[in-house]
Amino acid sequence: MEAKAVGKYIRISPQKARLVADVVRGMAVDKAITTLRFMPKKGAGILRKVIESAVANATQNDQVDVDDLFVKKILIDGGPSLKRITPRAMGRATGIIKRSSHITVVLGEN
Repeated sequence: MEAKAVGKYIRISPQKARLVADVVRGMAVDKAITTLRFMPKKGAGILRKVIESAVANATQNDQVDVDDLFVKKILIDGGPSLKRITPRAMGRATGIIKRSSHITVVLGEN
C-alpha cells in the first residue's frame, strides 16, 4: 500500500530542497521526521510537513500500519519562477529569478 502527498508552489529552489530530500530518502518515517526536525535547513521544515501529510493520508486507510511506513520516493520538481529586477550601477537593472518547487512524497509499507 502506498500513501502520497504533494506540496505545490513551495518557495524554495529545487536544488536546495533536493539536498535535504537525499538525506531522508529510504528512511523509516519516524526516523525521517526526527532527522528533519533537527536539521538546520529551510527545506527540512517544509519536507517534514509534506511527509507528515503523507502519513496522515496513510492513516485514512485501515489496513496500513504507520510504524511500518518508509519514504519510498521523493520527487522535487521545479515550479514556476518569479522574475524580479534589482537596480545596479549606472542606471542598469539585473534580473533575479526566485524559484519554486513542487514536492511529491510517496510512502511505502515494509
